[in-house]
Amino acid sequence: MHPDTYLNKVILGSHEGSLQLWNISTKEKIYEFKGWGSSITCCVSSPALDVIAVGCADGKIHVHNLRYDEEVATFSHSTRGAVNALSFSTDGQPLLASGGSSGVISIWNLEKRRLQSVIKEAHDSSIVSLQFFANEPVLMSSSADNSIKMWIFDTSDGDPRLLRFRSGHSAPPLCIKFYANGRHILSAGQDRAFRLFSVVQDQQSRELSQRHVSKRARKLKLKEEEIKLKPVIAFDVTEIRERDWCNVVTCHMDTPRAYVWRLQNFVLGEHILTPCPENPTPVKACAISACGNFAVLGTAGGWIERFNLQSGMSRGNYVDVLEGESAAHDGEVIGIACDATNNIMISAGYHGDVKVWDFKGRQLKYKWEVGCSLVKIVFHRSNGLLATVADDLVIRLFDVIAQRLVRKFEGHTDRITDMCFSEDGKWLLTSSMDGTLRIWDVILARQIDAIQVDLSITGLSLSPNMDILATSHVDQNGVYLWVNQAMFSGAASFASYGSGKEIVNVKMPSTSSEKDGENSDTRTIIKPLESSDTSQFLNSIPQIPDLVTLSLLPKSQWQSLINLDIIKARNKPIEPPKKPENAPFFLPSIPSLSGEIVFKPSEGTNEENNTQNTGLEVSSKKNDLPVSKFLQILQSCAEKENFAPFTDYIKSLSPSILDMELRMLQIIDDDDEQEPEKRQELHFIELLLDYFIHELSCGTNFEYIQALITLFLKIHGETVRCQSKVQEKARKLLEVHSAVWPKIEEKIQSNICMIAFFTNSQFF
Repeated sequence: MHPDTYLNKVILGSHEGSLQLWNISTKEKIYEFKGWGSSITCCVSSPALDVIAVGCADGKIHVHNLRYDEEVATFSHSTRGAVNALSFSTDGQPLLASGGSSGVISIWNLEKRRLQSVIKEAHDSSIVSLQFFANEPVLMSSSADNSIKMWIFDTSDGDPRLLRFRSGHSAPPLCIKFYANGRHILSAGQDRAFRLFSVVQDQQSRELSQRHVSKRARKLKLKEEEIKLKPVIAFDVTEIRERDWCNVVTCHMDTPRAYVWRLQNFVLGEHILTPCPENPTPVKACAISACGNFAVLGTAGGWIERFNLQSGMSRGNYVDVLEGESAAHDGEVIGIACDATNNIMISAGYHGDVKVWDFKGRQLKYKWEVGCSLVKIVFHRSNGLLATVADDLVIRLFDVIAQRLVRKFEGHTDRITDMCFSEDGKWLLTSSMDGTLRIWDVILARQIDAIQVDLSITGLSLSPNMDILATSHVDQNGVYLWVNQAMFSGAASFASYGSGKEIVNVKMPSTSSEKDGENSDTRTIIKPLESSDTSQFLNSIPQIPDLVTLSLLPKSQWQSLINLDIIKARNKPIEPPKKPENAPFFLPSIPSLSGEIVFKPSEGTNEENNTQNTGLEVSSKKNDLPVSKFLQILQSCAEKENFAPFTDYIKSLSPSILDMELRMLQIIDDDDEQEPEKRQELHFIELLLDYFIHELSCGTNFEYIQALITLFLKIHGETVRCQSKVQEKARKLLEVHSAVWPKIEEKIQSNICMIAFFTNSQFF
């Protein structure tokens, strides 16, 4: 750490227990403190000069004076574990916050030198960092349990309370599925939590309640993890009965019961579904009917039973008379599915038998043998195809109605972890422990894409709109999102995207803004969705005819162009700036339009004096404009007939700079020596009109171009009206504007009127 006011000096603490003061400029050790006989785990500077706090592995906190090498105070944690994080309050209260490996946050009073309060259930894992907000009674804490919390000190007794928090799975999720038309993702992890993530807004993400877990844990003096339900191994959800009763069914690890959840209230349901209570075995598979009224459960003992979700009562079991003990399968039930009309129910056993049942009558209609042990099944209700995964790593597609094998896909080299159909049933996505994600075209019966990731995928789900793919990975607590590039392209086929049997290495999605072009491949259909490359990806999408796209700029940036005069008048200082008494020395510089400082060379003054003495003219074109970067890019883009670089450049300019660049083109004085039609300003005004015509024809950057046209007409409207050379392009701009935007709102309509006014004087 760097102590305040200690120039070029840092404090180094080691696990050996030594604390040293080093000068980083001279690379010399200035002083070594005696230490405390324990490994130093953290160190932080206090608001008081020369005073720091040191956390040790033995759970003690030492407040030490660096200048005099004296101990100011010593605090000791009551719980075992090292001190991982420290932070001093800077809002006037003499508080020190400390966090350890037990997840407890302790608040120490420095004036009274005693413990003030303890947040026992701050986090479920070790504290990673603590930070008091500057001059605010707010403490921010983060932990290894994948959560970050804000605590505010506003109570009468001075104890902190939880203000807000963000959290995710503290252990890798096992099952994920899209919900609410792709706006949310339901996920269940090894941390025994059942969570709902919002793809649109993170504030809507939450963990579903398991009914007073914290209160029961405090009463029984246990941790919350021990009170929660066991990890979810499978679940099913429907949206049709969300407002009426529970619409989620979950199967838990080594649990002979299934639980229902109500997403309307984000709570655990009141019913517990227990199939075959006489001989209970763990529930392994579940499915909800298309009507949302029934849940079908399959157990490890081969028992299949149907329940009513509204009442939680049993509605009969499915029995195969050829199987012993009145069971449906001879072995574990690995998957259950229901069709779209509640006519049939499909079940699959571990030993490779797939059976089709009459849903209402519960009689066996027909069955077939796959030939090897099954691992997972997925059924698509629209096209009636059943995808099965066996131990031989072969994916088989069966037509349930025709009772025959229709497709067989091979390619994975390790255990297949998950698979899902696209909403239209044309694609089948599969993941494997070999680290690959493969996309199979069901109609063409071939693989159209395959990507290799660093960490194997354990679960996947494709959104109903087929634009976002969610994946979970080995030893990763997050849910990763991938964008489907084929949905945003104008290509008629996937030949330019799908890599066929070639496997493409793709980087995992991350929050880093750095890009590595060597590891990326734009041929893949599925691409990591990162916030850093979103704008670049959207800009690469071809414009759809007869539609418009926005510029994705902040609202203030393009609105300020229209109201720039009002903003300048409001921000005008009341008093003029005063000249400083002692003006600082500075080098003479040459004014430039780009804003960059260009220093005047010393020999230039001599040349200027020589030219003045000889009486020669420096330039014969005194009316030519100094070509700024703005005009240079505009000129080059007009010559190449590609205005994309110019659009990117003006987007990067602030409204005031853009206003200045446009005002530099004004014709202020009338020069008798040069005709108005030959002035350089008119040439650049024509180029700007060409740029507006091009952008309106393309239909891109709608709101930004409208604001830019408004600003342009405010500044150069009189020039357009008076110069016949410019009026032709202004008329063309009017035609394009009226043709592209037939239904124009009030503000846009004013632009058309202004163009027509300056184009044809008969509009008076």
